[in-house]
Amino acid sequence: HPSQDIARRAKLAHGQKPTAVVFGCGDSRVAAELLFDQGLGDMFVVRTAGHVIDNAVLGSIEYAVSILNVPLIVVLGHDSCGAVQAAINAVDESQVPGGYVRDIVERVTPSILMGRHAGLTRVDEFEAYHVKETVSQLQMRSAAISNGLAAGTQAIVGATYHLSDGRVELRHHLGDIGEA
Repeated sequence: HPSQDIARRAKLAHGQKPTAVVFGCGDSRVAAELLFDQGLGDMFVVRTAGHVIDNAVLGSIEYAVSILNVPLIVVLGHDSCGAVQAAINAVDESQVPGGYVRDIVERVTPSILMGRHAGLTRVDEFEAYHVKETVSQLQMRSAAISNGLAAGTQAIVGATYHLSDGRVELRHHLGDIGEA
């Protein structure tokens, strides 16, 4: 992979200038640096199961946007997402997991309920809808992000990674991303 040699590491010891924040699922099959063939210092990556948002996620993304001046946020979902499936199971079959996994499911469940209200039925539709809702939540919950969008200095992209063929499909965007 690029940008991993001794010279690159030495350069990064004095600071970083990533070109994008990737906020994605913690799934071991969806490593953003590998999917996008990026090296050390190229992307600021934040991951949680089901790409659920909490204060630590918002703080991490705001750090990248406000301190590192990263202009692009990519919300990266994927097919066969266990968090989305668990939320569907919680809604349909009252199968709510215990422990802190319950918190993840509770944070994904609104996407499932809103998706149902919109007429969605397939798991892949719910996965895409959850990506779109995550993009919207970042804008609504973070003044730094919404101000950047309003000023034209920030953009957010929602995308889905397809495990079977390695495709990344653009689902939604806010702000100017140029040619898609």
